Formats: sequence, C-alpha cells, structure tokens
Amino acid sequence: MKAGVTEVRVQSGDFDLGREIARLREGDARIGAVVSFVGTVRDLNDGAQVAELELEHYPGMTEKALEDIVAQARARWPLYGALVIHRIGPMKPLDQIVLVACTAAHRGEAFAACEFIMDYLKTDAPFWKKEQTPDGARWVDARSSDDSAKARWATA
Repeated sequence: MKAGVTEVRVQSGDFDLGREIARLREGDARIGAVVSFVGTVRDLNDGAQVAELELEHYPGMTEKALEDIVAQARARWPLYGALVIHRIGPMKPLDQIVLVACTAAHRGEAFAACEFIMDYLKTDAPFWKKEQTPDGARWVDARSSDDSAKARWATA
C-alpha cells in the first residue's frame, strides 16, 4: 500500500492480518504507530447460540459510506495510512468480519482514529446482519451502545 493512501474493501473472502498490516506499513519510515482492530464472529449473541452470521450490504453505497468515515478520521488526525476491510456473506463463529487499521507518527492519533472509524462504521455503514440460531434466522438490531460510542466523538 502506498504511503498516505486510504483503502476500503468490501469482500466475501477472508483477509490475512499480518499481510495487510505489512502492506499498510511498507516503505513509510515516518510511521511510528500502527493500530488495528479485528472484529470476529461470536458464538453467542443476546442470549442465543449463533451458528452462522450473514452480512449483506448495498454495493457502492457501502464503500462510499466507509470512505466518508475514513475521510472524517483523516480530517481529525494526521494519519499516514488507513485501511478498512469488511467482509460480507455467511461466516461462522471465530471468522474475521472486519479490519480497521491506521498508521500515524504517534500512537495517540492512531488509536483515536481507529476507534473513531470503528464507532462510525457500526452506526453509519449500510450493513445488515442475520444470525442463524437454534430458533431460526433473526436480523440483528442496532445497539444503543453503538450510538453512544459514536456520540462521544461529537464532543471529542
């Protein structure tokens, strides 16, 4: 990945965390901090066993929303690179769902930007989640805790 570049990918296939971080850092000696977050499929949600999680999205709109979120983070913090990979389709417990990674000169801005991107992604990116449970399929509702996490950035 070229220094200073934002990359957003929505894909069905898995990603290799080590390879993605290496690409993000490659050739940029200014980087003093790399912060990443990987979200995975849990086997239990809202008191029910989850056998499978399926994510749907709106092609084009989803990528644009993610790019806008990263642009907002870049406007707040001096990032060298930002990467968002979000998977779609069916996934099993332990599978990776999302990767958010940010590079910067210092850890503070890299941590803040990574958390900001993830908080906004959870509320503003058009993804729909359906879980397969012992009682059948169910759509996952938005969480008020995600709205609260996003709201704190309004004063930050």
